[in-house]
Amino acid sequence: MNILILSAGTRCKIVDYYRELLKGEGMVIATDCSPDAPALYVADKGEIVPRITAPDYLETILQIVSRYDVRGCFSLIDPELSLLAREQELFKALGCTPMISPYPLVEECFHKAKTAGLFTRSGLSSAISCRNLAEFNAEREAGRLDFPVFVKPEDGSASMDICRVDDEDTLINLISHDDNLMIQEYMDCPEYGADCYIDMISGRLVSVFLKRKLRMRAGETDKSVSVADEKLFGQIAEFVEKAGFRGQIDIDLFRRNGEWIFSEINPRYGGGYPHAWACGVDMPSLYLNNLKGKANDVRLGGYPEGIVMMKYSELAVRRLDDAEFAALQE
Repeated sequence: MNILILSAGTRCKIVDYYRELLKGEGMVIATDCSPDAPALYVADKGEIVPRITAPDYLETILQIVSRYDVRGCFSLIDPELSLLAREQELFKALGCTPMISPYPLVEECFHKAKTAGLFTRSGLSSAISCRNLAEFNAEREAGRLDFPVFVKPEDGSASMDICRVDDEDTLINLISHDDNLMIQEYMDCPEYGADCYIDMISGRLVSVFLKRKLRMRAGETDKSVSVADEKLFGQIAEFVEKAGFRGQIDIDLFRRNGEWIFSEINPRYGGGYPHAWACGVDMPSLYLNNLKGKANDVRLGGYPEGIVMMKYSELAVRRLDDAEFAALQE
């Protein structure tokens, strides 16, 4: 059974996990548009592909699926998830089942106002979100929202262009220069992340790992500590199963005065998933079971609490071939 990891970039740990599980049973093929993506050289096979915006990108990926007889695939970057969700039937026609939620849900996850609406419709508490100044002023006049606030792109990712705003003049200036910005309640309380796997066959939440974030870097969890909350796990299960999510997702939350506030959803492996793996929460095996036609049993929690994850930089090197080296001298 061969697995394709798209846009693998620097996510060498995810590649390692699947290689470890597939020893003697299959290969891990990794793709990226850059020849300097370290994960290409950790995988069993590395394929350099066009950028996802290139007209021949999808055709190139489907050719790789056919060439290596790939049975399952997933992407590790947000911009590719909508493409994978929209075109998943093309992959299935080749015998490859992408690990991705339905296209409409993936699209909702990338529009923060829609995500907030999804939480609210499901009866979950969510940070107050305003799509424009008029909505913000209405919330402010009603006494539900005031400065400071977060201003962020409505369809952004990786915490890019997010800033705290403390006064009206700054807010008006920012909004007047970018109509894609939204205004959100500033959450001055601990932040958490929940790594979740929703069975591709049964649609049940079969695994969840909760961590309190101690430090963030470039939108990813840099340091965190494992915690558990059975009541929250029940809330998450009811939400994701009713909404129809599938495969791996990552939910961002806040804890305020004992209440869980749901913030965002990443329909992919989150950058902090290695913490879950280190605590014995093996979600890659759940996907491999599904690809074999086996539904997974529900096992929520059961991991040790108080385990701290601390990321650090590693080094990968490779030798350029003569053509690559010559090109750099031009």
